[in-house]
Amino acid sequence: MGKKLHDKIAQFTEAAAARETGVYPFFRPIESGQDTEVIINGKRVLMFGSNSYLGLTNHPAIIEASKKAIDKYGTGCAGSRFLNGTLDIHIELEDRLAAYVGKEAAVLFSTGFQVNLGVLSSITGRNDYLILDEYDHASIIDGSRLSFSRVIKYAHNDMQDLQRKLSLLPEEAVKLIAVDGIFSMEGDFVKLPELVKIADQYGANIMVDDAHSLGVIGHKGAGTSSHFGLTDDVDLIMGTFSKSFASLGGFIASDFATIDYLKHRARSLMFSASMTPGAVASVIAALDIIESEPERIQRLWDNTNYAMKLLLEEGFDLGPTESPILPIYIRDNHKTFMVTKLLQDAGVFVNPVVSPAVPSDSSLIRFSLMATHTFEQIEEAIEKISRVCKEVGVITMGEKI
Repeated sequence: MGKKLHDKIAQFTEAAAARETGVYPFFRPIESGQDTEVIINGKRVLMFGSNSYLGLTNHPAIIEASKKAIDKYGTGCAGSRFLNGTLDIHIELEDRLAAYVGKEAAVLFSTGFQVNLGVLSSITGRNDYLILDEYDHASIIDGSRLSFSRVIKYAHNDMQDLQRKLSLLPEEAVKLIAVDGIFSMEGDFVKLPELVKIADQYGANIMVDDAHSLGVIGHKGAGTSSHFGLTDDVDLIMGTFSKSFASLGGFIASDFATIDYLKHRARSLMFSASMTPGAVASVIAALDIIESEPERIQRLWDNTNYAMKLLLEEGFDLGPTESPILPIYIRDNHKTFMVTKLLQDAGVFVNPVVSPAVPSDSSLIRFSLMATHTFEQIEEAIEKISRVCKEVGVITMGEKI
């Protein structure tokens, strides 16, 4: 390794420092399936750090569908969708997803991250504009960096700032607003009704990232646009399969012409291997369950509302969340690591979110609900969170500084 590169890498010391103090919270190996309880180091741990909102990752029908697909098609497609990697079940799933979210067509990518990379790097051009919420997911940010378009950010969910930014742009320019439906760290919803009105006023198009919305809100879990009754006003709907759909991959849905354009321009689609047969079959089976068992979504919201009630009663600051993502603000990087470590020792898995992902004074643990959690599991976890936070000296909203 060259000396300069070695010196640069040597400056990265944060992970080593966290390991030395025994609070490093990342890449924790799980020895069981992703369920409400998992096994770590041979011990039972309550899982409140999973994105499996509907608890489908171990559903027997989904597992069986994946096995059958592997038996029929093998383990991989050995190529991209653009060339030899398109199966009949890829087309079947695309048709199902387009109908599900209320669009004419859809196309699959091998991960959700690649959807945003491919779409945002190709859909607008050199004289166009991409307008992003400052809290958009990293994949939206990275996709915009690959674009030749000018990128403009507005303050999080601040519609006045969005309007001000749009008012400064050329009227004739293509303007695409790309935004999360449910923000992955804060758990709040995009203000879509206001955003649509502003977009119409300035001739802008809208793309909604529904990674954390599908299976969670909208008619039968169809996402943010469905939730607000604004499907026809949103031009592109993006989703992932690694959360409610218990698999891996992603898609973009829009009108026929836009999807055809992306099939021939999105490089992360054209130059990546296609979704594996088992992953595609898993999503089809998950979609069957989601559409036929809407009570799963209701259970998810029952759990969300119960957990939110208990956490607020304990005095925790949850910010503006409206979703099964409950950010418990610790507001100190080291204490966030400490809480995460002590909770795992106590049998509760949560995710720490620290700088640079958020400012240090906004660091938090992300407490995520699943439809399959029981009230007893929620009560046990929150009792332990309250006890550990008191041990570490986390100040709740009900305490005086």
